[in-house]
Amino acid sequence: MTNSNVINAEIREDVGKGASRRLRHQGKIPAVIYGGQKEPAALTLEHDPLMHAAETESFYSSILEIRVADGRKQNVVVRDVQHHPYKQQIMHLDFMRVSAEEILKISVPIHYANEENSPAGKASGVIIQHLVTEVEIAALPGNLPEYLEVDLTDLDDGDVVMLSDISLPEGVEIVALAGEDEEGTMIANTVHIKESQGTGAAAAEDAAAAEAELEAIGEVVEGQEPEEGGEAETESDSDAEDSEGDKE
Repeated sequence: MTNSNVINAEIREDVGKGASRRLRHQGKIPAVIYGGQKEPAALTLEHDPLMHAAETESFYSSILEIRVADGRKQNVVVRDVQHHPYKQQIMHLDFMRVSAEEILKISVPIHYANEENSPAGKASGVIIQHLVTEVEIAALPGNLPEYLEVDLTDLDDGDVVMLSDISLPEGVEIVALAGEDEEGTMIANTVHIKESQGTGAAAAEDAAAAEAELEAIGEVVEGQEPEEGGEAETESDSDAEDSEGDKE
């Protein structure tokens, strides 16, 4: 990748699980591109540049350009990213072709700005909750924003922010507001907290209550007889089953 919006790729002829496994061992990512009026195509991508790009939110809400060695280019958006369960590794990527003349539906992040300068942000015992952090929009690719901003400068204690309160760029619509619900859902609000909430004293009381409840449950379980024919699964039995599953 020469910049965050350009992805260098190779056309891949060798497909299947075995081929994909070999690519991953070579530090590459199997990928597919589909949509538009063309047949799906299999691609090979370099892993490390994509892993770095995938750490930014704009990677998932921007128009990207796929480039292959013969000079062909295609604008796309990310449709799916499959990650390894525990390694820092991308296993597979799906891209959808984008046409400049077709409306695109895609989820973009919501950025909340200036809450620390708002009356609610300055009030003691009041916190501002971000209830929604992304929203699906519809727009032509040329009008697609990387994110939508919600200005909370005037947010006061007791106020709420609705989906319809978001200021939209020209040519952009929120998909959820296209139906019967004119306001949509609540995306931010203010709540009061008690003075003791979150303090060490409150945490200690919660911990003591939880410990007493566990002890009571233990006494009840200890006085029960196991069901006839029943056999408890041990930790080692569970581990063995997990190991067999991994081999399969």
